[in-house]
Amino acid sequence: MSKIKLEREVCIGCGSCSALCPKYFEMADDGKSHIVGSEKKEIEELEVEKIECAESAAEVCPVQCIHIEK
Repeated sequence: MSKIKLEREVCIGCGSCSALCPKYFEMADDGKSHIVGSEKKEIEELEVEKIECAESAAEVCPVQCIHIEK
């Protein structure tokens, strides 16, 4: 299993992650990114079988608030 982590307090709401990887990321009502299927909190986490597009989303994030643990 791998883990996707998102530091919401660092997120600037650019939307790159949700555009590139809508399977795992969406824009929340507060204008910041949210990991689909996780609880909304300061640092969101989601365990996944396959990282798929989340790694690309982490790479394009301008503030590097998405982290992948393999």
